[in-house]
Amino acid sequence: MFLGDLIKQFDDETVATETILCLGDIGLLTELRYCAEENGTSLGSYAAWVLRTYAEASPPDEWTTLMGVMGRGGDPGETYLRRAFDYVLSSNVSHSSAHRHD
Repeated sequence: MFLGDLIKQFDDETVATETILCLGDIGLLTELRYCAEENGTSLGSYAAWVLRTYAEASPPDEWTTLMGVMGRGGDPGETYLRRAFDYVLSSNVSHSSAHRHD
């Protein structure tokens, strides 16, 4: 499955929850749910926004780091998801301010 297809499927709350649970990080799931509620959106919509924001807004050096991490093995999809969630959640990008520029 391609990453774009996965992001589209995040509109299904079950897919979003199961995908995040497969990462084995309950804390991440809790943080994403909290952020989704704070932004008045569903978990799936918020998680998809995080992934799109990472793809569109992360600087070139972050992409270089991502490629290096992916090159060391493991599941590239899982690596992307983890880095995207970590990067966007730890940055000062807000869901509401990002939508004002769309």
